[in-house]
Amino acid sequence: MARFARQLRFEDIPAEASHEAKRFLLDSIGCAFAAADSADMAAMHRFIEKLGGTAEATVIATGHRTSAANAGLMNGLLIRALDYNDIYWVQDPSHPSDLLGIVLSAAEANHRTGRDLLLAAVLAYELEMRWCHAAHPGIREIGWHHATLTQFVSPFVAGRLYGLDEDQLVAAAGICGSSHLTLGGVVAGHLTNMKNTADPLAAQAGIFAAMMAREGYTGPEQVLEGKEGLFQVLKDVEWDADALLERLGEEYLITRCSYKAFPTEALTHQPISAALSLRHEHDLLPGQIASVYVETTSRGADILSDPSKYQPDTRETADHSLPYVLAVALAHGNVLPAAFEEDALHDPVVRAILPKIKVNADPEIDALFPHIKRARVTINTTDGQSFQKQTDIAKGDPQDPLTDRELYEKFRANTRQRLTSEQANQIIERTMKLETLIMLEDYMGLLVIP
Repeated sequence: MARFARQLRFEDIPAEASHEAKRFLLDSIGCAFAAADSADMAAMHRFIEKLGGTAEATVIATGHRTSAANAGLMNGLLIRALDYNDIYWVQDPSHPSDLLGIVLSAAEANHRTGRDLLLAAVLAYELEMRWCHAAHPGIREIGWHHATLTQFVSPFVAGRLYGLDEDQLVAAAGICGSSHLTLGGVVAGHLTNMKNTADPLAAQAGIFAAMMAREGYTGPEQVLEGKEGLFQVLKDVEWDADALLERLGEEYLITRCSYKAFPTEALTHQPISAALSLRHEHDLLPGQIASVYVETTSRGADILSDPSKYQPDTRETADHSLPYVLAVALAHGNVLPAAFEEDALHDPVVRAILPKIKVNADPEIDALFPHIKRARVTINTTDGQSFQKQTDIAKGDPQDPLTDRELYEKFRANTRQRLTSEQANQIIERTMKLETLIMLEDYMGLLVIP
């Protein structure tokens, strides 16, 4: 992995992969702007400002200048905060764009070009996504959060931007991989701000590890396969180490990552899509809904539909509540970031639908998971009619992708309250031509609210 991180050249990356890197970067920046005014991000901004730090990298939206590590954490949090960024799920889930916060900050701090930034972004996706194939079942199934895997990616991404040699990259991976095994409890039950913070922290740790390794600091070289390494300690899964290197540099997985059409937990997207189809096809109004029956995975019925999810009082709980997001979809015909603002959480129309929703695990659907993430929604109306919809594919999946036009509209919607249309269009244009950029500082200057 260190050798790949060290030797990859921009010229080696297929045009389709570099195009997707630009699209994911644009999508992530839009998600960051949409989250900029939230209370939890305001709290983190105050924290980041109190940390101080060398003014070498820019925080999206505020324009605050701080160290690469601090800006990387803050930008990663902004990208992640609304749960509107990308998703890839095979055995394990991941949000590769959680690493883009450190890509931006480390590239800026090291005076890299647009090509360097795109290369680091592709590197992040290629390594992160392969970890989703490595454990059977995924580590999430045995109670560990995917930040546990991100800690083995971020030092290579940061290390490439800090100019580390191969031995230093190996050391950085050992340093970082010794420190961020993360409990799955951050996304179980009543959720807190840590739901969004675990992965950006594992990404930030990559900058610390790279900077330490650059000074000659060492870490365990066999942190994966050695004695009491990851593979030995997390022994309730079967590890496929070959999956981490399979066709690395030949097949670019970034083209298989999904965008989110809704700012919610990934497994809610198929049920939302099915419910919205039924609402639109049959012109259903909230008052016509007598009951809603959802058949999904055990995870959807357990983690996303436990009793706390029927009374969500925080954004973090609401966007991981399958009943809540379905109620929003049926009440308003869409699920947008505004649905998770504090006053919206107590919308009487949504609250009236919530108790009408029942979520059950279907063994046949479970047998298909995670390769197929099927959901089936049945809506019974007050006049005795019953409508059913089944879907395997959520909008934004490579099988039903967001077009460039749809992606640009999502970006404009996410930035509309904070940027002028002229500035939004300028960011779109510059991002999609990022390989021509020589001075990254000019680009980062665009990502600031006037």
